[in-house]
Amino acid sequence: MTISAPKGAQAAPVQLTERDLRGLLFTAEMYGVQLDLLADLLSLTQERARQVAARWRRLGYAESARIGPGRPWVWLNRRGLTACGLRYTAVPPALSRLAHLRAVAVVRLALESASGYQQADAHWRSERRLRARAGGRVGLREHFPDGEIHFPNGCELPFAGECWAIEAELTRKTVTRTTAIMRELLARTGDYGCAAADAAVPGRPPRHARVLYLCSSAARPTVTRAADALGALAPRIEIRDLPPAAALGDQAGP
Repeated sequence: MTISAPKGAQAAPVQLTERDLRGLLFTAEMYGVQLDLLADLLSLTQERARQVAARWRRLGYAESARIGPGRPWVWLNRRGLTACGLRYTAVPPALSRLAHLRAVAVVRLALESASGYQQADAHWRSERRLRARAGGRVGLREHFPDGEIHFPNGCELPFAGECWAIEAELTRKTVTRTTAIMRELLARTGDYGCAAADAAVPGRPPRHARVLYLCSSAARPTVTRAADALGALAPRIEIRDLPPAAALGDQAGP
């Protein structure tokens, strides 16, 4: 892919490799990514990933800084998002969300490396994309999953054509709140950004065939009790442990 260089960076068109594109798009969709996870995503050493991030900065597409425990973070600025064809608001990762953003990125990397995901040629739809699609129509109390996995029709797997909601749960909510979120996700029938009347229509097929919770040890008991309270809906909730690398500051990678 060839795109024009941002003003002030260099005059000649910029050649971006497939690796660049993959890294830029992942970083954009996840709000930002820590350097060790960027290295895992691109199958590089951390030093080589640092060089890739430095190149993005020189081209005017990204910023990076050490803004919390662990490795530095990389995120796309306005020019980088524009180069990717995305209209997200260009902001650095919020300090209050760093732990959660890392956990979701680790979950995504782990799920995308699973044989079933790859065999199905599934794709991830990020929370950021869901929120952008909803735009100003979202209600104040509407819950967005941390991501969705879409399995295409025709893949040779039992869950062909399904959409799963993904939740990375680090801290304990109340059982009541967690159960309410589960019910909302399981009852949803429309895409995010649809008319409010189409969001949960009785009798229509559910949008999310399954909700996959990946939990810290602290959050798992509450999530388990919340799922038990769902009665007949409980089989559509699947609970797993968060990968160890989800912890903010962990350097081991997923």
